[in-house]
Amino acid sequence: MTRGWITTGAKWLVGMLLGMACWMQAYAHGGLSMAEDMCKLTIGPYTMHFTGYQPESTQEQEFCEDIPNTGRTIVALDYIDEALRPLTTEVRIIRDTGAAPGEEGNLDEITIMHIPPKVYSNGSVTFEHIFPEEGDFVGLVTVKDNQTEHVSRFPFAVGTGGKFKMNMYFWPLLIIIAGAGYFFLSAKKKKNT
Repeated sequence: MTRGWITTGAKWLVGMLLGMACWMQAYAHGGLSMAEDMCKLTIGPYTMHFTGYQPESTQEQEFCEDIPNTGRTIVALDYIDEALRPLTTEVRIIRDTGAAPGEEGNLDEITIMHIPPKVYSNGSVTFEHIFPEEGDFVGLVTVKDNQTEHVSRFPFAVGTGGKFKMNMYFWPLLIIIAGAGYFFLSAKKKKNT
């Protein structure tokens, strides 16, 4: 009987860990994901390769999630799908107001960097921005053709320096630990009776 509880507890724990990993990936990066050692930005049916650099602070080290430091940042978006080349691409960075996606209000009021829609027939969008202070931001990349608009929205933080983000990990981790403790203590109690 005890072995059944342990097996159930282990299955529950593994399921919770996998669920937490998926949740954290979605929560942290929105349209960004790591695949085959490259950061991919998903915009509707299309994908781009996303690469960021901070030459003054991290030399040649690339990033595709949170920006480690404030200061000069260079970002390159390279089209993976050739179908993107004739379409217009717009890039915008806004302050994260905590509003739900699409409900930010007047984007111009919270925009800190904007590249208007343009066709990049060479398949690459490169831009530079200086982040003067730490904070939470949202990147918006919009691709349009004549009939359809696709928007990728990805939240990111500036100035994390690779620090642990307690607010994102604390509660899910606490729930997993509490659940695992419950199952293991229940199994131990049943074994002793």
